[in-house]
Amino acid sequence: MAIVAFDPSRPNFTPYGFTCLRWQASRTPRPDRHNEIELNLLESGSLTYLVGGRRVRLEAGQLHVFWAAMPHQILEQEDAENFLVATIPLTWFLEWRLPEKLMQPLLQGKVLRSGEPEYASEDVQMLSRWIDYMEHSPKVLQQIILLEIQARLLRFALSGPSALPETAAGRGPAANRSELSKAERLACFVAQHCTQKLSAADMGRAVELHPNYAMSVFKNTFGITLNEYLIRQRISHAQRLLVTSNANITDIALSSGFTSISRFNAAFHEVCECSPSQYRRRNRVLD
Repeated sequence: MAIVAFDPSRPNFTPYGFTCLRWQASRTPRPDRHNEIELNLLESGSLTYLVGGRRVRLEAGQLHVFWAAMPHQILEQEDAENFLVATIPLTWFLEWRLPEKLMQPLLQGKVLRSGEPEYASEDVQMLSRWIDYMEHSPKVLQQIILLEIQARLLRFALSGPSALPETAAGRGPAANRSELSKAERLACFVAQHCTQKLSAADMGRAVELHPNYAMSVFKNTFGITLNEYLIRQRISHAQRLLVTSNANITDIALSSGFTSISRFNAAFHEVCECSPSQYRRRNRVLD
């Protein structure tokens, strides 16, 4: 089974998409940021993360969930060789409409842990199965995995998850928490409304900031422009429709928030390095 290591040359906020992988548990030279909900599970040992300027410790045997748009970096590992990871694009996650007791703390940047440590061995088996399916099995099984992840997160929400305790990073200046909060709210607003017509004024109004200042705060926090982020959210929405529905590509483009098929095709090729039809053929989960 392949083990993935963090690539420090990876541009900030490049999407991972829907993945199930085994990652190397080692210190990372810089923070990573990507717009997926991330599930982490250690089989042994512990990892200490720096998440949004605060330290949190992940222990083996419990499922952890967080929104990876927050800058996160592994600072320390203790007796952990690798860990199991699943990532789900934020737009897909939001469409599941999971209970607020899960949604709100995640979108506020909290790292949550399962309230069911007695199911640790089952979670290890489940994530290991997802990784094996994603690596070796037909694409149709990916839809089954998504349904299982949705069900697991629903149980996660109902079990009473708790936020991991945070401590100050103890090195360097703390992040500007007020601006970070505005950027998080803005990212969430755009992800929730990406298929609608959105202007800079709409987005600034959502977080009570002047549009120009909102764009500056977002770029400083996430490293990409607000417009780039909006386009990536629309492309993510379109990707899901391409592989899980029979809708024609023009309808998918329009329902994903694009005003023309030409704009959609150009944006899709820039993000995915292939055409929408090629993407559908490669990743189809319907016969």
